[in-house]
Amino acid sequence: MPRADDRLLSAGPGCRVPASEVTWRFGPTGGPGGQHANRAHTRVEAELDLRSVRGIADDIRERLVSRLGPRLRVVVDRHRSQARNRERALDEMELRIREALVVQRSRRPTRPRRGAVERRLEAKRQKGARKAERRRDWD
Repeated sequence: MPRADDRLLSAGPGCRVPASEVTWRFGPTGGPGGQHANRAHTRVEAELDLRSVRGIADDIRERLVSRLGPRLRVVVDRHRSQARNRERALDEMELRIREALVVQRSRRPTRPRRGAVERRLEAKRQKGARKAERRRDWD
């Protein structure tokens, strides 16, 4: 079975980070669970220093640091197994890096077409006429 440290965090061209660059910390999970939850250190904290990690091109590194900050930190305690939590943490890191690298298209402002404007104004006129018919003549 491959180890988590053998894996590459791949988020596209110019961004292939070896998992051995990730700093790990472990601790007990919170919440109920009895003796197993109190003694087993299955909670995983994974941290990646984006400024000094190898495997990232410089222009991509700048984008990641501007969007995610200098350190990417993920905490996982979903599973009862530390190994599964480690895999989940690496998956989450990879997902966050990919989302940070997506370039948002700029929005082109649009205007309503003439037909839509005319329909809206006609509906307003009809509603006003309907309300005018309901009014009493106080003379």
